[in-house]
Amino acid sequence: MAMLMVNRIFRQTWGDRAGPEPAGEYWPGLIAELRSRHPDTLLVAEAYWDMESELQQQGFDFCYDKRLYDRIVGKDARTVRDHLGADLSYQSRLIRFLENHDEPRIAATMPADAGRAAAVAVATLPGATLWHEGQFEGRRVRPPVFLSRRPDEQPDRELADWYRRLLAVAGQGVRSGTWRLLGATGWPDNQSCRNLLAWSWDGDGSGHRHVVVINFSGQPAQGRVPLQWADLPGRNWPLTDLLAGEVFERDGGELAAPGLYVSLGPWEFHLLALR
Repeated sequence: MAMLMVNRIFRQTWGDRAGPEPAGEYWPGLIAELRSRHPDTLLVAEAYWDMESELQQQGFDFCYDKRLYDRIVGKDARTVRDHLGADLSYQSRLIRFLENHDEPRIAATMPADAGRAAAVAVATLPGATLWHEGQFEGRRVRPPVFLSRRPDEQPDRELADWYRRLLAVAGQGVRSGTWRLLGATGWPDNQSCRNLLAWSWDGDGSGHRHVVVINFSGQPAQGRVPLQWADLPGRNWPLTDLLAGEVFERDGGELAAPGLYVSLGPWEFHLLALR
């Protein structure tokens, strides 16, 4: 793994048994030479121990976002939101995932509706996305990587169809333009808005704008999500939920302030397009 070749990690692992520490880091020189010969090479680090930023600085294009994975499977909206407050230049070089060869199957880790909410998040965040073989079919058994066999499992056809629809929708320009983390407000007697995750993509002048709102909890949640586009007031806007197929019309001034009103059941979500 890439992080094991970082000097301080190597030193922590082997101490003085490997001789004196090199004057420079291993990866920057190697990656520079590789790119001089093969400039289109894409390098991915399977990063743990909060080393994503350090490995990005040493030249890797993308790093596993293990911290987000941990917070998603922990089903904690607050810590997920805190994580997404990081600098966008850093986030855009992370790999979001719900499964890989080292982690338990998401179908065996989270309830089905929570797993779908998590998949909507992963599919619409900035950065790269990793989808694991068998995830779409709802496989639950994770065999050790050194085995060349695994048990037969009945595929979840409904889940596979839903994933195909999600990927088709996400591939229609949802993640184009500039991403922005959005806040949600509630009322003195209703703070369920704390369980809402929300963000937008502005399309950079293409006319395609998208808003994602997810109730990342097992309880109903309501709130207002202010949309930060200056041209919203003064007209009505149709909002199409690309996964549910529903169309809403809302006043642009209200969308800007106090914000888009949402009321979502446990683990429900909106993936909205503003045309």
